[in-house]
Amino acid sequence: MSTTALDWFDSHLDLACLERLGRDMFEPDPARCDAPWPPCAVTLPSLAAGRVRWCLATIFIEADGTDAVGYPAGDATAAAARGREQLATYRTWAERGAIRLWNAPGESAAPLQVGLLVEGADPIAEPSELSWWVAQGVVAVGLAWAKSSRYAGGNTTDDPLTPLGEAMVREMDRLGVVHDLSHLSDRALARVLELTDRPVIASHSNCRVLIDVDGQVRQRHLTDATIREIASRQGMIGVNVFSPFIIPGALRSRRATLAEWAQHVDRICDLQGSRRHVGLGTDMDGGFNAAMMPEGVQSPRDLVRLADILCGRGWSDDEIAGFCSGNWLAFWRRRDVLVS
Repeated sequence: MSTTALDWFDSHLDLACLERLGRDMFEPDPARCDAPWPPCAVTLPSLAAGRVRWCLATIFIEADGTDAVGYPAGDATAAAARGREQLATYRTWAERGAIRLWNAPGESAAPLQVGLLVEGADPIAEPSELSWWVAQGVVAVGLAWAKSSRYAGGNTTDDPLTPLGEAMVREMDRLGVVHDLSHLSDRALARVLELTDRPVIASHSNCRVLIDVDGQVRQRHLTDATIREIASRQGMIGVNVFSPFIIPGALRSRRATLAEWAQHVDRICDLQGSRRHVGLGTDMDGGFNAAMMPEGVQSPRDLVRLADILCGRGWSDDEIAGFCSGNWLAFWRRRDVLVS
């Protein structure tokens, strides 16, 4: 099998966020970009060069952030304004033919097919507004980022799901919007799973047991029980490429090896008893630079190295193709979401 000919589905890319923070997203050579977090890896042309054909692209804003994606914590009006700025970015790109939103009618020759993921639900002022966001192309919502939102506790806290969050869970289920568990606190995550019986995803998460070797508990990563639960619901996990989310002890002093990254993939599959519920969720350039990805991975062109390492660990051609894009495509097609 030629892994260089494979197309990719990336379940977590902060594309509009990068543009709002100063990235020229139409620059063919990301090495020429100096904002934010150089050395850079992601632009729309670099994704095309790496054969990333489908993605979940985020609407990401930060509570009490001080830059172009920041808003005062708890201020629903300010959060909505920031979120809509990023939505406008995606719509402008779609009008230019650079991307196609999944819910757009008709065919498109755009190189990147995009479903929108709200990472931290504060841009949605209240659950009754979710239907408007769905009409704009939102297919998944994570109720919190690392910091807590008005809806749920984030992974740096012990905060629970709020009453507003419980209402949002019900509205998401009514509208068929997929729950993204990646940044929830353990308390909030447990409550979401109690309230919904739907398939869920973790768009960009790795294995907690492989990270927490030093006695610390890092809620950002998935427990073995959660990994099994996601598979039992026919959900999906996107594996992250941020080195501290791969290396035991969350070390930041070196780049992860490809073998260390592959250990997370294989452990997920071993726990789930299948290779059908895992794919890629790089979070590439999502608050870190290219030098923080595994050795040999510097840009989307290098994703082929991830396929090669799995091939060397005994994965079949069909399983490799599933990891690269087939598993995610099957998941979204089962949701009756238009993915061409």
